[in-house]
Amino acid sequence: MTPREEELIAREMLERPELLGIRLKEKRWADVAALVRYVRHDVPADLAMTDPALFKTLRDQITLFHLRGGGALNLATLERLAADANALGGHETASATYGG
Repeated sequence: MTPREEELIAREMLERPELLGIRLKEKRWADVAALVRYVRHDVPADLAMTDPALFKTLRDQITLFHLRGGGALNLATLERLAADANALGGHETASATYGG
């Protein structure tokens, strides 16, 4: 997945928070990992100058993501699950998705 594809997936999931639960249930680990990576890098600061409305919208969406418990998602575990799912043809469990 390209960085742009990851950004589009993450922004879609931020815009529609219900997608996180759906993608976790569907075991789409790479999509969830893309979201967590995007949130960790935060919104580019220069966006505040070039598109203040989009900057505020993304900041608000990231805040909501954290308030809903998204900060508990473990990126390393999600990346491992995504790699395992690719190697195994998409069959992996969600037992280790949360935690440190």
